[in-house]
Amino acid sequence: MIKRTTGIAVAAATVLLASAAGALAADYSLNVNTALTTGDPMYKGLEMFRDEVAKTTNGAVEVRLFSGSQLGKDEDVLEQARAGANVAVLVDGGRLAEFAPELGILSAPYLVDTFDQMRKVVTSDLFDGWAAKLSKASGHKILSFNWYQGKRHLLTNKPIRKPADLDGIRMRTPGAPVWMETIRSMGATPTPMGWTEVYTAIQQKVIDGAEAQLPAVYGSRLYEVVSDITKTGHFFLITGLVTSAQWFDSMPPQHQEAVMAAALKAGDYASNLTIDSLADYQAKMEKEGVKFADIDLTPFKEATKPVYDKLGLNDLRAQVEGVLAK
Repeated sequence: MIKRTTGIAVAAATVLLASAAGALAADYSLNVNTALTTGDPMYKGLEMFRDEVAKTTNGAVEVRLFSGSQLGKDEDVLEQARAGANVAVLVDGGRLAEFAPELGILSAPYLVDTFDQMRKVVTSDLFDGWAAKLSKASGHKILSFNWYQGKRHLLTNKPIRKPADLDGIRMRTPGAPVWMETIRSMGATPTPMGWTEVYTAIQQKVIDGAEAQLPAVYGSRLYEVVSDITKTGHFFLITGLVTSAQWFDSMPPQHQEAVMAAALKAGDYASNLTIDSLADYQAKMEKEGVKFADIDLTPFKEATKPVYDKLGLNDLRAQVEGVLAK
């Protein structure tokens, strides 16, 4: 607990220093944190967001970007945002479900097949209601939730063809219940830890593998410490740019509108970059010696079906299906 508090304090101090440095240049400033590297499509989208905000607010709102979790883990930045700090982070629905349970459905296994389907959900009236509930419950403001990072696959040092092959495998995954339960239902032992710790943890055999999307795998050079990537696509990783409602509400309406429009535009840009890059990332890692396996997904889909029952997500899945049917 002391270590976590100290980490948040250090990250908060970094935010304050960055804010002070930019206070003379803009009326409002926002520090955006991501665990990803600067070459990731999401980071390139954040660069567009930064530039678009500067353009549409005539420099009144300044966005600063921090890669590699410089401001702390995603959960720590979310806590800073709750306290009213001028920070934002790209985060999945699973980690927001602590405050608004409905958002957890976005991280449920095999929910949708395409970005167009997911975008329809996260720009719907249904989603707007969830976002409003989040703001009221925790003080978080969702700027947009259309940042697609790719389907997540299994990263191991042995071939995986069926759920039984995961028996005894300690697999890193984020700590949200829907992520943990999905990995458990697939047959592995879920092991939560920060993304920046994964490379060393696999290298030192603290864990046996991980699950992640290809851009992040390549950006973190995990192809150096795993031999096999099994394309299960169990999670369709959609994330949102989430900030402090208190900070957001401090701006005049025209700046609020500009920031949200920029977030939606940049999210689409980053998502399309992701879609266009996936084959290239696979080719690069195959060149490094990683073996990719396209498998029959049916056993994995069957294994993860109970997640919806166990976490009480069936009604929410029906609501999502209703949006997609319109």
